[in-house]
Amino acid sequence: MSAARFKQVADASRIEKAVAALNAKGFAAQSVPNAAAAKEAVLKLIPAGSEVFTFTSATLDATGITEALNAAPYVSLRDTMYALDRNTQSAQMRAIGSAPAFAAGSVHAVTEDGKLVIASATGSQLPAYAYGAGHVVFVVGAQKIVKDLAEANERIETYTLPLEDTRAQAAYGVNSAINKTLTLHGEQPGRIDVVVVAEEIGF
Repeated sequence: MSAARFKQVADASRIEKAVAALNAKGFAAQSVPNAAAAKEAVLKLIPAGSEVFTFTSATLDATGITEALNAAPYVSLRDTMYALDRNTQSAQMRAIGSAPAFAAGSVHAVTEDGKLVIASATGSQLPAYAYGAGHVVFVVGAQKIVKDLAEANERIETYTLPLEDTRAQAAYGVNSAINKTLTLHGEQPGRIDVVVVAEEIGF
C-alpha cells in the first residue's frame, strides 16, 4: 500500500475514538477543528510567565505555536539553551532540554487505542517527554492517527522519515534517521496534554 495514505486526515469517529482512548490512559486529550484553535488551546494550557522548551516540530511551526511560546509572556528555554557555548556548556544545555517546566512538541503517530509514538535521530526530546518535563503538551494532526503500533512504525518508516530527512538536509545539511523511539502507553493524570487537530498538520 502507498505511504501516501498516511496523509489522510482521520474522520470524526476515529478522532473521537483516539481521544477517548488517550483520556482512558491518563493523558488529557482534546480535539480541535483547526490550527488556530490548536494554538488557542495550547496557550490556555501553559500559564503566562512559564518556562517553556519548544522542541523542533513542523506541527508547532505551522500552527504558530513555536513563535508564540518563544516570546513574551513566556520564558523561552530554547533561547536560553542556544545562548550557551556548546563546546564548554554542553552539560548545562542538556539539562535545560531534559527537564523543562513545560515542554511542547508533537508525536509521529497516535494509535486508536491511545498510544503515542515518537521517533528521533538524536533522542534530544525523549528525556523531557518520558519523564523530565514537569508538563508536556503535544499538538498532533489527525492524519497521524493509525490503527496500532505496527501501523505506527510503518507510518514513521515509510512516510515520516523521508519528509524529515528532506527537512534535516535543508536545515542542518545532514540526513535524518530513526535511531531512537519512545512509545508512551499511558501517563500519570495531569502531566501530558494532547491536542488533536482535525487537519493535516506536520508529518
